[in-house]
Amino acid sequence: MDWSSLFEFNVPVIELVARGTLMYWLLFIIFRFFTRRDVGAVGIADVLILVLVADAAQNAMSGGYDTVAEGAVLVGTLIGWNMLFDWAAFRFEWVRRVTEPRPLLLIRRGKVLHGNLRRQFVTLDELKEQLRQHGVVNFADVRSAFMESDGRFSVIRYQPDDASDASAASDKRGGVR
Repeated sequence: MDWSSLFEFNVPVIELVARGTLMYWLLFIIFRFFTRRDVGAVGIADVLILVLVADAAQNAMSGGYDTVAEGAVLVGTLIGWNMLFDWAAFRFEWVRRVTEPRPLLLIRRGKVLHGNLRRQFVTLDELKEQLRQHGVVNFADVRSAFMESDGRFSVIRYQPDDASDASAASDKRGGVR
């Protein structure tokens, strides 16, 4: 076996970088705008789709590459774009607004916002499960609950000094069972 052939280029480097860039942007747009909740909650179907997308993207990026060097250029291109986005999102607010979805309000003052649940395909049972994990028994005990940009849930409960807001919400107590 000729080890030096592993590090030769059969595909032009600029083509590899262009293919890697195009696929990175395509996948970024897909995952940014269509898979919000899948990031925080990884299930069997999520892993399967990730593997299938990775395989399809690899074929589109490669253009028939055969060497380690060509694979390294593709991986380096993808990692480079990812690091650039992370740096830009840290440095510039407008980049962060574009690259990371804003938290989505699911409960406001004890009321479930069913439209927002539907937008992210979150069932009422899933919401109840998340509330139970935060120690919440009734919807009325929740000042607000959000689905964060990474798919996790955050819950802000009423505090004892919020009695006036909580009493209005407690008239319509909903159990989280």
